[in-house]
Amino acid sequence: MRVILDTNVLLSGLISPNGIPARLIEAWLDRRFVLVSHAVQIDEIRDVSRRDKIRALVRPAEVGRLVNQIGLVADMPADLPYVRRSPDPRDDFLLGLCEAGNADWLVTGNKDDLLALERHGSSRIVTAATLADQLGMSKR
Repeated sequence: MRVILDTNVLLSGLISPNGIPARLIEAWLDRRFVLVSHAVQIDEIRDVSRRDKIRALVRPAEVGRLVNQIGLVADMPADLPYVRRSPDPRDDFLLGLCEAGNADWLVTGNKDDLLALERHGSSRIVTAATLADQLGMSKR
């Protein structure tokens, strides 16, 4: 199974270590699925994590560790196709990543744009809870 975790899901996993996004990160690191990412997303993680609101919740070292893990373990397609489909153009790279990475799932918390699309090509666009259910992760 090939999965893209949106930046909001990855950072939520760092902010709430007992939440579903954190458990999805654990599942990825346990090799329960292949994480698909890209340099564009790594740049976004770094940028968003430097915002005052996020810095108050997550230590830079935690973000750095996550970025390093993504760089070492995730599947990182070299090139992304140009896509213009999301109501938020800043999320179009994730849809391109769905195509380039042959992702089965795009997991996001963006209710008003990405989740509203439901699918992109063969990729289903779902919440973290939906993927956790698919992985058979019991609620704690």
